[in-house]
Amino acid sequence: MSYQIMMRDLPSEERPREKLMRHGPERLSNSELLAILLGSGTKSLSALRLAEHLLAKFGALRALASAGYEELMSVKGIGAAKAAVILSAFELAKRLADSTMEVREAITCPRDAADLVLSELGRADKEYFMIIMLNTKHRVIGKKVISIGHLSGSLVHPREMFKEVIRRSSAAVIVVHNHPSGDPTPSQDDVAVTKRLVEAGELLGIQVLDHIIVGDNRYVSFREQGLL
Repeated sequence: MSYQIMMRDLPSEERPREKLMRHGPERLSNSELLAILLGSGTKSLSALRLAEHLLAKFGALRALASAGYEELMSVKGIGAAKAAVILSAFELAKRLADSTMEVREAITCPRDAADLVLSELGRADKEYFMIIMLNTKHRVIGKKVISIGHLSGSLVHPREMFKEVIRRSSAAVIVVHNHPSGDPTPSQDDVAVTKRLVEAGELLGIQVLDHIIVGDNRYVSFREQGLL
């Protein structure tokens, strides 16, 4: 029978909570921070090992942040309470990011918009469809992932996108998605979906200013390319 090291078996200076109090949160790893959120593990796994298992299961912190309630609950050791804590923590982080963006200068060119997402999407291993919402002066008031997966009409429906845009009382929106291949060249599907979103925006009185495709630290702007 394998021996599983529990949190109580670790030296006090190696326990995540004690390390945080001694050195500050910035010195902790992702798994250690997640272990503090979880609070406890299971009979066979410490909170730290459960956190490591969660990160390994989803492959990356960004994927874990995008996981839904049922996905989290499917992981052995994650019950309703732990799933709620994880979802709440990532939602607070997203809201903080949105509130920070409210003080940004206006988006004046495609490069400004690309800079908001390049570090986040430039090396993502899944396809993320995101929107950047702007007020009447083209200042950023929010950013939100609408879908994850292959860009297609079924996953990027105008209803889902504009529901969030209307909720935030946005005057304009910039559409963004990434190509995990690293090549930001627009596909025929990209062009077709963009046309449909622009038409829907015109009916609602909300301007789709641009569609930016992000690759490996590169981007293509539909507006710069004359596609919009």
